[in-house]
Amino acid sequence: MKTISLKFRLPLFVAVVCCLSVPVRATAAVMGGTGAGICSEFVTGGGEKNESRPSGREGAVRPDRMRCEYLENPEAVDVSSPRLSWIVRTDSTVYGQCQSGWQVQVASSEELLRRGRADRWDSGRVGGDSMRVRYGGKPLRSRDACWWRVRVWDAGGRPSAWSAPAHWHMGLLGEADWQAQWIGAPGQDDGPLSPDGTEPPLPAPLLRKSFGVAPGRKVVSARVYVTGLGYFELYLNGEKVGRDVLAPNQTNYDKRPGLADCGIPVEDNFREYTVPYLAYDVTERLRSGENVIGAMLGNGFYNVRGRWTMAYGSPRLIAQLEIVYDDGSQERVVSDPTWKVAEGPVRMDQIYAGEEYDARCEQPGWCAPGFDDSAWQNAVPRRAPYGRLRAQNGPADRVMEVLKPVKFEKLGGGRYRVDFGETVSGWVRLHGVRGEAGRRIEIKYLSESPNGSNAYTMKGEGPEDYATRFTWYVFREVELSGWPGELHPGQLTAEAVYSDVETTGGFACSNPLLNRIDRIWWRTQLDNMHGAVASDCPHRERSAYTGDGQTVCATVMHRFDAAAFYSKWIGDILAAQNPDTGYVPNGAPWQPGCGGGVAWGAAICIMPWEFYLHYGDRDMLARNLDGMKGYVDYLGGWADADGVIYARAPHGREPVYWMNLGDWCPPGKLPSDTLVHTFYYWRCADIAARTARVLGDSAGAQRYGALAERVRRAFHGRFYDPGTGSYGPFGGDVFALYMGVPPERYPRVCAALRDNIRRNGGHLDTGIYGTQFLLEVLCDNGMNDLAYGIMTKRTFPSFGHWIEQGATTMWEQWDGGNSHCHPMFGACLTWLYRRVAGMESDPERPGYRHIVFRPRPVGDLTWARYAQLTSRGEASVRWERTAGGFMLEADIPAGSTATVWVPLGDGQTRADVRLSHPAGVSFVRVDETAEVRPGNGGISGDRFHRYAVYEVKGSGRYRFTSGAGITD
Repeated sequence: MKTISLKFRLPLFVAVVCCLSVPVRATAAVMGGTGAGICSEFVTGGGEKNESRPSGREGAVRPDRMRCEYLENPEAVDVSSPRLSWIVRTDSTVYGQCQSGWQVQVASSEELLRRGRADRWDSGRVGGDSMRVRYGGKPLRSRDACWWRVRVWDAGGRPSAWSAPAHWHMGLLGEADWQAQWIGAPGQDDGPLSPDGTEPPLPAPLLRKSFGVAPGRKVVSARVYVTGLGYFELYLNGEKVGRDVLAPNQTNYDKRPGLADCGIPVEDNFREYTVPYLAYDVTERLRSGENVIGAMLGNGFYNVRGRWTMAYGSPRLIAQLEIVYDDGSQERVVSDPTWKVAEGPVRMDQIYAGEEYDARCEQPGWCAPGFDDSAWQNAVPRRAPYGRLRAQNGPADRVMEVLKPVKFEKLGGGRYRVDFGETVSGWVRLHGVRGEAGRRIEIKYLSESPNGSNAYTMKGEGPEDYATRFTWYVFREVELSGWPGELHPGQLTAEAVYSDVETTGGFACSNPLLNRIDRIWWRTQLDNMHGAVASDCPHRERSAYTGDGQTVCATVMHRFDAAAFYSKWIGDILAAQNPDTGYVPNGAPWQPGCGGGVAWGAAICIMPWEFYLHYGDRDMLARNLDGMKGYVDYLGGWADADGVIYARAPHGREPVYWMNLGDWCPPGKLPSDTLVHTFYYWRCADIAARTARVLGDSAGAQRYGALAERVRRAFHGRFYDPGTGSYGPFGGDVFALYMGVPPERYPRVCAALRDNIRRNGGHLDTGIYGTQFLLEVLCDNGMNDLAYGIMTKRTFPSFGHWIEQGATTMWEQWDGGNSHCHPMFGACLTWLYRRVAGMESDPERPGYRHIVFRPRPVGDLTWARYAQLTSRGEASVRWERTAGGFMLEADIPAGSTATVWVPLGDGQTRADVRLSHPAGVSFVRVDETAEVRPGNGGISGDRFHRYAVYEVKGSGRYRFTSGAGITD
C-alpha cells in the first residue's frame, strides 16, 4: 500500500518516527523529543498514485489526490451530479504559483479516457483556481462507470500533464433498480431481541446462493450491491470480498416502536432514515461454471441489547449481483427465499456483550463451489427497513494498524497477560494456534469500562487463526486463559480498527509533554471513530454524542482528512432533527441513552460551520442552513423575554435532567446550566446569521444576527456580577470573553479569570465546553502564560496528571472516573496548532485560501511547528528562537495567500527582520500584540509583545529572521 510523507523538510531537525504501532495505512508519530534536535515525521496514506510530476515542459503546478464526493475512487455514488475535487501541488522553491485554470475529462471507460475520448464530459479549459467542481456532463444513470482525469494551468498559463485516471461508479439511483429482497434466517422473528436479556442471541447466520456462468461466455463486468443489518461480511467463491469490517456504517436505519418511551424520550420522527449499501467490483472473481455468493450476518447496532441503545429488528441481508457479458447480455443474482441458510461458527455476537466463536461449527467450503447445502434451510423474507437504501458516503471501518506485543507475562495454568503498549480499539488476532478440539481460549480485554467477552473454541485440526468479526474491544492489555502450551512470539497481534481516515496534520514542539498530550488525543480520537461517526467512548457507551462531536471537530479537522467522515456524520445529525419542532437530539444516529442539552444539539450549527472554515465548502452550509434555523427557532421557544433559556419540557412533563445538561465533566463544580444554554443559544444564532450571509440570504442574516445580538446582551445583563467583576468561575468568564464583553468590564473580567486560575494553583476548573475555549481565550487576552502553565501541569487536574498515571489515551473525567478513552477534552488542542505553532485559516477567506501565520512563543518553548495537507495543498509553519533571535518559516500552498506576523524582541524594529525571498512580500505595519490590551496591565506572559506584519501574495517557502538570526 502506497503512503505519502507529509514532512516539514526542516534541515535543523532530525526526523524520527516514535510510534508504537505498525501502520497499515496511516500513522502520526507526534511525540516530540527533547531539545531542538528531535522532532517527528508525519506519515499519511493514500491517494498518491494520482500524482503526476512535471517534465520541464509542463507548468509548475500539478493536480493530485483526486476525490469524488470526498471519497477516493468510490464504487457507488448516488448523487446525480457529484462533486470532483483535487489539490494542486508545486515545489516550495517555486514562488507565486496558483491554478489559473483547469480541465476535467470524464469517460465511460479507462481506455476511452486514456485515448482522450471524454464521452461523458469534457469541461474544456475553465479559468480560475476552483479545486472542487460539480460534474457537468451528460446525465448519469444507475450503474454508469465514470473514469476521470484533470489537468491544471499554472500562473503563467502553462498546462500540467494529465493526472493519472481516477474513477467513480454510480450506484442504484431508484427503488426500481433493486430487484433483490430482504432476507433473513428462519427461526428468528422479524423483531429485535428482548431488551430484558431473557432471550439469547442466535448464532450468526450463513447465507449462500449457487449460480452458474456458462463455459465460453466472457464476463465484462460483475458488480454486487449489498448490505446487511446490523453487520455483514460478503464472500464469493470461498474468499471474503473487500477490506471493510463492521460494515455498513451506522445510521438511523429504521423506525423503533416505543422509542419515545425508552430511556431519554425522543420522538421517532426524524427528518430522514437511511440504510447504507456498498458496491464491490467482483469481475475478476467469477469463474466459468459454478460460482457461489455468500454472506455472514452480525447483529451490530440493528439488533443490539444494552442500556444505552434500542434495537430495530433481527439481522437481514439484501444483495444484488449484476453480471454483464461481452455480447451485451446481463444476468442478476438477487437475494430471495431461494438462498440457503445455516448457523455459523459465530455462536454469539453483540456490540456490548462481545463475541463467541466455536470453530467446531465451521462448515468448510460453505461459500465455495462444490459444497453440499442440501441440509440447509431456505431463507425467509424480511420486512424492508423504513430507511431508504443509499450508497455509503462515509469511510468504511478497516484494520488500520497491526501492533505487536511489547510485553508477555506468564501467569501459569495456560494463562498469559500481554501488553501492546497503548490503548487501541479493535481486537487481537490468533495466529497458527494448535490444540485439541473443544479447547476454549478466553480473551479478556482489560479495561476500566465494560468491554464484552471474547472466546474461541478450537476444532483441533492443525494451526488455527481467529479474530473477532462483529464487535470491537478497547484495550492495551489482554489476559488469555486456556492457552494450549507455550505462547510464542508471532502468535498474537492486536489489530487497531477504525474508520479509514488519513492523518494529514501534525504538531511537534520542544516540550515533550505537549507532544505527548497531542499524541494520546490522536490515539483516542481514532479509537472512537467507527461506522463514520465519532463516539464518546468506544466501550462503555459507544454512542455518537453530538455534544462531544461538535466540541472536538475543529481539532479533528486539523489533524485528519475528515471531509468524507464529517460529510456523512453531519448528514446523520441533520437527518436526526425533528422536522416539526427543530429539536436535534443528543446523539446521532439516535440512541436513547444519550444525555445532553442545548450544547449537544448545537452541533447542527457548529459542525457545518467548522467544516466550511476548514474545507471552504459552501455546499455544506447550503445543506444545513434550514436545519440551523430550525434549531435556533426551537431554542427560541424556550427563551424568556430577554433571550435567556434554561430547559425544555418534553411531552408536557417536567424537564428531563438528561436533556438539559449545561457543561459537563469539570474537575469540581459546573457553571450555571442557564449560562451555558444561553451562550450556545447565542452561538447558534450567530452561526446561523454568518451562514445566511455567506449564502446570500440577507433576510436570514439580518434576522439571526439581530437575535444573536439580543441574546448576547441578555447574557451580559443576566450573568455579570458587578461586585466581583466576573461572570463566575468554572468557565463563566471564558464564555463571556469568547462572546466579547463590554469594554468597560473587560479589565475586571480578565483580572477575575487570572485570579481564579491562580486560586486553583494554575489549574483549569472547566468542563468540556469551557475547556474547549479556555486556552485560546487566555492567549487572545494576554494570558498565554496561564494557558502554557495549565498545559504543562502534571498534578490534578491536568492532562499531565493522566500521563503520569500511565494514560495512553484521554480520560472522561479529570479524576479518572468512568471511561479512560474519551476524546472530548482534546478540543482545546487547537491552541497548539493555531496559537503556539500559529497557523490558521482566515474565516473571511476559508479553506486556507488565505492563511494567517502568527506564532505565540510562550514559556520555555524554543521551537514549534505544525503542518497540514489542506484542501489546497501542503501548508506548514515552524519557528525557533534563541537568546538573540527568532526564525519563522512558512510554506504556502499554490493559490493561497498569507498574512505573516513575525515576533519582535525588545527594542527590535522592522529593520531587524530579514526575508529569504522578498518578492511578493509586502510590509504592512509593526503591531503591538492584540493580546496586550488596555486595562489588563499590559502583561502577556510572553517574551514577544510586538510583531512585524507582512502580506505574502503567493505560494512558496518564506523565511523571516529577526535579531541575531538562526542559521541551518
